[in-house]
Amino acid sequence: MKNTIALCLVATMAFSVGQLAGAENAEAVKVAKEGAQAARNQDWDKAITLFRRATELDRKNAPNLAAVLQQRAVAYFGEQKFDMAVSDLNDALKLTPNDPILYERRAYIEMQVRDLDKALADYSEAIKLQPNEFRYYQTRSYIYEVKGDIKNSMADTDKMLKLQPKNPEALARKQRLQTIMQSQAAAQPPSGPLQAPPPSQPPPAPGKTP
Repeated sequence: MKNTIALCLVATMAFSVGQLAGAENAEAVKVAKEGAQAARNQDWDKAITLFRRATELDRKNAPNLAAVLQQRAVAYFGEQKFDMAVSDLNDALKLTPNDPILYERRAYIEMQVRDLDKALADYSEAIKLQPNEFRYYQTRSYIYEVKGDIKNSMADTDKMLKLQPKNPEALARKQRLQTIMQSQAAAQPPSGPLQAPPPSQPPPAPGKTP
């Protein structure tokens, strides 16, 4: 499960600088190309500085800046600098707020520091943007299960099976969650109204003291 999520963090970002060659702002193109070269050299600070400048000159460079911020976030993650990684992803989301991958990457880092509520919120945002992505339900279901929220974990598992009816992990999880739910139901006390136990002796007759 964790390996599946981790693969999403190490993907190489592509830059669209070449598509800007015909842009009117020649200075923005020049700076963006320098930023792309710095990114290829993994000189993240220089690349981000250059892409910030290029974005100020031409907003078409915003996706490029978001991409290099993601790359630096991955580098920070590898160094276990989780706060700095999240900060870069926050900045990237300001530039490209409709990118579900950004929410997924930030959620994965939040999972590493056990901030499961934030991770759930980010996966929910990713699902809003891309509602038919299997792995978003897969990971959110996993988080719900870890938190002990079996009902919501089962709901996401059912959505997984709707997307991939024969997925072995989803089938195994559904079976496991059903076992947990049955166990919880068996451990619960009866739900009817409480009744007082019968008295050990009959109450005294009216007008008489015991």
